[in-house]
Amino acid sequence: MSVIEDKTVRLFIGLTGLFITNAVIAEFVGVKIFAFEDTLGIAPFNWHLFGTTGSLSFTAGVLIWPVVFIMTDVINEYFGVRGVRFISWLAICFIVYAFLFAYMAIGLVPAVWWTTVAVGQGVPNMQAAFSTVFGQGLWTIGGSITAFMIGQIVDVTIFHRILRLTGERWVWVRATGSTLVSQLLDSFVVLYIAFVLGPQHWSMNQFLMVGTVNYIYKMSAAIVLIPLLYLSRRLIHNYLGHDLAEQLKAEAAR
Repeated sequence: MSVIEDKTVRLFIGLTGLFITNAVIAEFVGVKIFAFEDTLGIAPFNWHLFGTTGSLSFTAGVLIWPVVFIMTDVINEYFGVRGVRFISWLAICFIVYAFLFAYMAIGLVPAVWWTTVAVGQGVPNMQAAFSTVFGQGLWTIGGSITAFMIGQIVDVTIFHRILRLTGERWVWVRATGSTLVSQLLDSFVVLYIAFVLGPQHWSMNQFLMVGTVNYIYKMSAAIVLIPLLYLSRRLIHNYLGHDLAEQLKAEAAR
């Protein structure tokens, strides 16, 4: 049997591809800020937090990042610390690779007719729009990548410590517990690097306010997505067979 025909190899390739795809998409769509209340068609909450008042605004990337961290727990359970670290570094390499070519594309001289091709749709300059969407600042990219790696390392470490304490029981506890801490760091590290140390120089109140709101959202999403974790486990067991799946989990735990 060739390597590619091995079910374990196919599973790891599939999970790695899905993980990296979600991570890269989250980086690129994260440039958009959306109004949560307006999206749901409800009145603004006008909450008060850290001396500021406002409505809920998030980057579009928060729609995908909770899925990435659920996938981290799935990969962690079947392929262990080494598996998660490998795909995390791979994801970072591909994210940098994607942004490198995005910047190269921005630097290409646009065709004159193309810059005004979408005037009828309310885009007066396609080159400026393209540059704005795909040309995220280096502070933002650096903050996001740093936060992502820190979050992954913390997530995988806490996941296995809880696994040793609980064994096969309470899957949701180790998944939620590891995400609880990793997302706390991820939410604040990315904002601190990108917007406090970066050129925008956010005030500490604004930094704490946005970070707290984003963290609450991510944790709420992680809890809502717990059934996805159990569904993933069921699909993997059905694909590998019970004995092989349990063997992978035992090796990952070691």
